[in-house]
Amino acid sequence: MLASNKEIILIPAMNVRMWLHKATQNNLKILLDYGYKIIGPINGKMACGEYGEGKMSSPRQIFSYLKEYFDNKDLVKKKKITALVTTGPTREYIDPVRYISNVSSGKQGYEIALALSKLGVNTTLVAGPTSLTYSKDIRVQRINSAEEMMNAVQKLLPVDIAICAAAVSDFKPKNKSKQKIKKDKKNFSSLDLEKNKDILEYLGKNNKLRPKMLVGFSAETEKLIENSLKKLNNKYCDIIVANDVSKKKTGFNVDYNKVSIIEKDGKIESLPKNKKSYIASKIAKKIIDKFLINDKNTN
Repeated sequence: MLASNKEIILIPAMNVRMWLHKATQNNLKILLDYGYKIIGPINGKMACGEYGEGKMSSPRQIFSYLKEYFDNKDLVKKKKITALVTTGPTREYIDPVRYISNVSSGKQGYEIALALSKLGVNTTLVAGPTSLTYSKDIRVQRINSAEEMMNAVQKLLPVDIAICAAAVSDFKPKNKSKQKIKKDKKNFSSLDLEKNKDILEYLGKNNKLRPKMLVGFSAETEKLIENSLKKLNNKYCDIIVANDVSKKKTGFNVDYNKVSIIEKDGKIESLPKNKKSYIASKIAKKIIDKFLINDKNTN
């Protein structure tokens, strides 16, 4: 049974063996992976006379859960919280047909933007080149290069929350050839590069327009926590989400991820391998909970 917003599932009464059956549990895991919230079942005596997990939650429990859920969502909407999320790769063109990039699919950033929107946050996604089909529930600004992403982010400021999940190319060619470079071109033995401007650092050090909550991503292949802590401090983030992109089954260009959420006070929460949609729901909830606490303390 689905609630009207298709985000909450109410588990009906069923025999305990039916509930614990492998097929039921596998289906439940799929729904949880996609970020659905589950009401019930609970332990109790069932109509069949057996006792155990499988009893439907009481009307009072269901009402209490839904009231808290929608009250929290209404609170976020009333505060008119704004957020920007960056996602996907960037392309730094060498000539009209060749570019420097990476294999980021943009899925994690997109799922975070979608999760924030479902929580009532006015969200804009700044997306590099991906093959994703975006939901109409969020605004999407498509870009190609790191410079275009920086310009898009600057135009969206000020926002309450910024989440930099994009895999931005650190370098770009100093000079882009107007014509395709021929492979037999003489003396083409090296590529002259320069650094792109760091969007996360720009937001962290922007005293006038710094978001109230700044979240970065740290894609590492070694010393995951150590390198991520350095990035958190150097970029002046409130939270850094660390993930090991050297793993084939999690991280770049797959549907699953495994991350550690590191806060500036040193708290670390590790999320085991799961669907990126599920990981996104956990990250979004932590961000909003922390934002509301900080906002309350400020006011």
